[in-house]
Amino acid sequence: MRLPSPFLLLVACAYLPVSQAQTDVSEQDYFNDMPVVLSVSRLSQRLDETPGAVTVLDRDFIRQTGARDVADLLRFVPGFQVSNSFETVAPLVSYHGTYDSYSNRLELLIDGRSAYSPYFIGSIGPGLQTVAVQDIERIEVLQGSNSAAYGARAILGVINIVTRDLADTLGSQGSISLGDNGIRDVQAGLGWGEAGQAFRLTADTRGDDGLSGANGQNNVSRVNFRSDYRPNGRDEFQFRMGGLNIDSGKGTLGQVGNPWHDFSFDSNYVQVDWRRNLGVDADLAVKLSHGQEAYKDEFPYALRNLSPFYSPSAIYTVRANGQASSDVISAQYTWRQSPSIRGVLGGEFRSERIESMGLYNTATTFKTDFGRLFGNLEWRADPNWLVNAGAMAEKHSISGDTLAPRLMINWHATPAQTWRVGVSKAFRPPSNYENFSNVHYIWKDANPLLNLDLTFVKGPGNLLPEQVLSREIGYVGNFADLRLNLNVRVFREEITDFIRQVNGTGVRTYSNNENFAIKGVEYQLKWQPWQGAQLVFNQTYTDITSSYNGTATAVPQLGSSMAYFQKLPGNLNLSLMHTDNHPASLVADEPRAIRRTDLRLSKALQWGSHRGEISLVVQNLGSPYPDYKRDHLFEKQAFVTLRLEN
Repeated sequence: MRLPSPFLLLVACAYLPVSQAQTDVSEQDYFNDMPVVLSVSRLSQRLDETPGAVTVLDRDFIRQTGARDVADLLRFVPGFQVSNSFETVAPLVSYHGTYDSYSNRLELLIDGRSAYSPYFIGSIGPGLQTVAVQDIERIEVLQGSNSAAYGARAILGVINIVTRDLADTLGSQGSISLGDNGIRDVQAGLGWGEAGQAFRLTADTRGDDGLSGANGQNNVSRVNFRSDYRPNGRDEFQFRMGGLNIDSGKGTLGQVGNPWHDFSFDSNYVQVDWRRNLGVDADLAVKLSHGQEAYKDEFPYALRNLSPFYSPSAIYTVRANGQASSDVISAQYTWRQSPSIRGVLGGEFRSERIESMGLYNTATTFKTDFGRLFGNLEWRADPNWLVNAGAMAEKHSISGDTLAPRLMINWHATPAQTWRVGVSKAFRPPSNYENFSNVHYIWKDANPLLNLDLTFVKGPGNLLPEQVLSREIGYVGNFADLRLNLNVRVFREEITDFIRQVNGTGVRTYSNNENFAIKGVEYQLKWQPWQGAQLVFNQTYTDITSSYNGTATAVPQLGSSMAYFQKLPGNLNLSLMHTDNHPASLVADEPRAIRRTDLRLSKALQWGSHRGEISLVVQNLGSPYPDYKRDHLFEKQAFVTLRLEN
């Protein structure tokens, strides 16, 4: 496998001598402290001791990019591809390729709550819209399989969104953004309380006219509430609830069976967390959550003599609506046996229900249950050697039992340089839609409801779970003298029984029709070349062996992203971002190069105890580019944001 030359130069840094002397870098310097992450093994771990490669996007990074949503931020994670089109309810996000129109091979967590969509084949797209970027403290992204900790949906990675602590959001704050392409974002938040009990309420709307050539008018509205209660020194209760509404457009201009039309998606959730401190070396955490989804999609359709029961000249309204819900209860026990051994054990029960005449040609409720037992043991065999061994046993009510193990060994070659090697296995059972879909056009005005005797997609009902065997070697280097961090992952992911939509006998169906491998290398370089400057550079080289051309073209052979931040005199800040994916195609279309450059200039504001910022963001300084669809163009757009808080 031929490696890109920039990578060879960076790997050479691993052999530079590391000085143990103190430098003049302050405690606040971005690179001085090794981040601690929570979402890899369910244990709090330093970034160089996790059983996998993790990218952390902190609040300062999020703000300086000028990104308006979470999906746009994930462009800066090595190996990730993003499409901003709302054509499938929400943006597409994938790691090492999407392969279809849904992001259903990643687990999305929001404050520990699984937020993928049961209705949309396990897609994380709607969930990425749940939280406004202003409420996010950091985003932790595990690159690679993590079914050992989080089960079926974590087959290719985990995105964990951690919202801001209530103590940091007391008072009022708000922001407004206006600009090209109909950009109109408004956000307001209020935090109140005192020691032991605090609250936060946030509401916002985000809207624009979408991609050029697509049915735009994208509008997202959401409200989120959180309260924390600490009655004593042992117990902590957290309560969260929120709602999301997406009103947008979809369809293809001039297509009779799927014309331009509007749709809406609504979801809401309730989450309760209880944590009890059982002593210096143990604690217990219990989580309860409930989520609901409702999808409304109706459009006119000319029948054209396809059925003797309806007038050939009439236009009927097709109804493709549905709803889904999920209930989850989980418990985990964390303990420390000794300074060298600690671990976590737990279990989870998840129940999902889906109803849709349009998708399944029946009013029957499809119910799926997941029973899970998980654990991870961290053993510090030596001050320089750390072993993480974990697994999840999962019982799926339709697909049966699976066991997803993981073993990872970390070696601190020096206090500032760590090597990591390991192997893991992951599973993804087929969704209800992939297995049991029976897509028909349902006529809204018929009484009782009738459908056209024409099937578009029909699931086979006997699909096997997908499997991924992942092997990786990693390196984390922290060069204080150079003010430079380097995080490298070399990987091979062998996927078997891959589920793909194929053409059946007159209809489309799903099949376990391919085994293939993805191998490559990805790295992230963080560098502070001089005072007030920060450079983050990512690159991924991917080689995929597949007999199906669409699989290979879904993954760019070489993908890069860069973010450069510079403090300027007069409380000014400059940001320059660039992404470059060599020929790739997330949705069925010919491969093409996708490049984008953004610019942000901001000025901090201060009036007594009131703080704020005004910023100008210009997205895509270059020519319009197809956003993974030939006719859907991302054009240059500029907007101004004013943010105030006290």
